Amino acid sequence: AMAEKMVKSPFVYTEGADKTSFDEGMGVMPVIKGLEGTFDTVATIYEKLRPGYTDELYRMLFKYIAIDNSSHVVEVGIGGGQATLPILKTGCILTAVEYGQKFSKLCEKKFEGYKNFSVITEKFENVSFPNSQYDLVYSASAFHWVPEDIGYSKVYDMLKHGGAFARFANHPYRDKGNPILSAEIDKLYSRYYCEYYGKDIKAETEYSEEQAIQRAQIAEKYGFVDIRHAMFYRTRTFSAKEYIELLGTYSDHIAIEEKIRTEFFAKIEETINQYGGKFTIYDTIDLQLARKP
Repeated sequence: AMAEKMVKSPFVYTEGADKTSFDEGMGVMPVIKGLEGTFDTVATIYEKLRPGYTDELYRMLFKYIAIDNSSHVVEVGIGGGQATLPILKTGCILTAVEYGQKFSKLCEKKFEGYKNFSVITEKFENVSFPNSQYDLVYSASAFHWVPEDIGYSKVYDMLKHGGAFARFANHPYRDKGNPILSAEIDKLYSRYYCEYYGKDIKAETEYSEEQAIQRAQIAEKYGFVDIRHAMFYRTRTFSAKEYIELLGTYSDHIAIEEKIRTEFFAKIEETINQYGGKFTIYDTIDLQLARKP
């Protein structure tokens, strides 16, 4: 299934798998099979640079499903644990599933103070979970790695009646406040990224509510009810150096041959410094909620 995964055009980075630049099925650029493991090599930088999610998102989630120390929860694709702490703090028994070994180890260490936390290093679709035992299954920027029919059916089976599935993701968008800088960086993408992958640069669009609604409606096909969605927005500003560090956590960027990648990143850093020294990312976070009847 990975061979068909798509990424958006250069400069529209969806933080999929909690750790990659793949958009969840909305994109335009086919990706090399096996790329889902590449970001595991940069686990520590990734953990430092990738943001968590907004407080409002968790408030909406906990309003939808009450979670406490009697709850059993599974997180699909924990990555650097960006979406884990607010759930762990409820006292629930939280089992994370993570395909990347370095991420698993990083999270074991990060959450070692929580006796209610454990992690299984494996693909979600390969792990056997008991049916009807879980109050909440959730996935932050990771569920697009799981084939849709397998993922949704499995989550449905795992949940108790009245249990919830929460899917959310961050969709970063280019610096809207600095069009000259954006145009210059586009040129660099044409010259390095697009040439490397043999692709034309595509016009990019900001992640829309329409896309969030389409994603929410997927759950209906698998028997879920009480489907809801929400959108949250924020900005993050990086220095030139921080920004290229961030790019180095995107799997399609890591996969570029080292000599080309090094030059590409250096040119981006130089360009940002030439046009103000700061790069702002506009994040759109979408949340989809669904309930097992």
